Amino acid sequence: MASPSKAGTALAALREDLAGAVFAPGDVGYDDARAVFNAMIDRRPAVIAQCADDADVVRAVRFGRELDLAIAVRGGGHSVAGSASGDAALVVDLRRMHGVTVDPAAQAVRVQGGATMSDLDRTTEPYALATTGGRASTTGVGGFVLGGGTGWLDRAFGLAVDNLLGVELVTADGERVHASADENPELFWALHGGGGNFGVATALTLALHELPAFSVAVLLYPPESGPDVVRTYREMIRTGPDEAAGAVQYLTAPPLPFVPEPLVGTLVCVALVTYAGDEEDLRKVVEPLLALPHEAETVGRMPYPAAQSMLDFPPGRRNYWSAEYLDALPDAAVDAFCACADGVPVPSGTQHVLFPQGGAIAAGPAEYPVPYRSASWAVHPFGMWTEPADDDRAVAWVRDVRAAVRPWSNGAVYLNFIGDEGDDRVRAGLGAGNALRLGKVKRTWDPDNVFRFNHNIEPL
Repeated sequence: MASPSKAGTALAALREDLAGAVFAPGDVGYDDARAVFNAMIDRRPAVIAQCADDADVVRAVRFGRELDLAIAVRGGGHSVAGSASGDAALVVDLRRMHGVTVDPAAQAVRVQGGATMSDLDRTTEPYALATTGGRASTTGVGGFVLGGGTGWLDRAFGLAVDNLLGVELVTADGERVHASADENPELFWALHGGGGNFGVATALTLALHELPAFSVAVLLYPPESGPDVVRTYREMIRTGPDEAAGAVQYLTAPPLPFVPEPLVGTLVCVALVTYAGDEEDLRKVVEPLLALPHEAETVGRMPYPAAQSMLDFPPGRRNYWSAEYLDALPDAAVDAFCACADGVPVPSGTQHVLFPQGGAIAAGPAEYPVPYRSASWAVHPFGMWTEPADDDRAVAWVRDVRAAVRPWSNGAVYLNFIGDEGDDRVRAGLGAGNALRLGKVKRTWDPDNVFRFNHNIEPL
């Protein structure tokens, strides 16, 4: 730890040199700058450096190393684990670096490290191109991709890391490097699921796919119909095209135009089907769901960026999420999943979610550290609430869901879906067979474990 005089001199120099803004405790704007999406995370960094460009990132990292500070990296700040912040740490805040540049001829896009899904999707849409993104427009692209990346387009276009072409990184030594299949290939491999363990990703290059149309079907059912809905959805996915994705969810019915007023604020079972194509083809896919008695429906084309906003919630709510990945979804697993809906807090933003996998996810490269690729279904209890008094109840419900479906779980997990659940869950999210290799990469690029406010990989 640096002496107070040395720290003060270095901080003054950083304020002078940085093109962006610098915040320290006591500064006006510090509390706003340190706030993240999950209100359960209340950390007090030593310094927040809001970088304006790559040179700022280099300056900030070198400042952190000079003062022996651990470094957290903020993109969207959406991590439920709170990896965008750390007590007594330096936060390299990339939010001012949100540029997106499309190369339509190459069907590729360069995305700066602070860009969100909204920045990415709204820039690629005019070209009728898209890539797999998260399911909330406020999610940061960098953390999402480096953690693996699953979204509405993954069954059609693969996981986000399957579309990763290159990463521009500032290392723990404050050096700028590039990682791709041809340049620093071992580092590039580790960035396919290893998260922010190896440096600050200042830009990522992603492959794009043609997406001339995107369509969505949303059907609301009474919660007691859940088992029939899930079984019908299961068969639809089994026999349907890879362009079809979505989720079955239990949630509080929102006040939307197609939702009958008596349902608003009550628990409903929702069949959401997204389709990388036209409404006509989507309607053929969802015929079995439409045939089930339901309370409300909306089916039609929707701009992909709008679809990415369907599950948006404002920051400031309390969050606790987790996940289990299932190799199969027999009737007993369906019943166990649906029975957990009885504990969903209503009204709240909590969602009890079942995502289909398969398609291009399962067909993607097997060598990357994303062991959940082979699963057929993902159960994602997504706890969100407002009052601290509900913390214990909400967290217990999430854990109960995991326990209920664990008999069918393969043990793998998508780390972006979970908070701090211990070292064993980190290994499960990376794949036990990958731990040694990842530890060696960490030793090469961050031997002092400077970047540790994440699902951490310790240097071997």
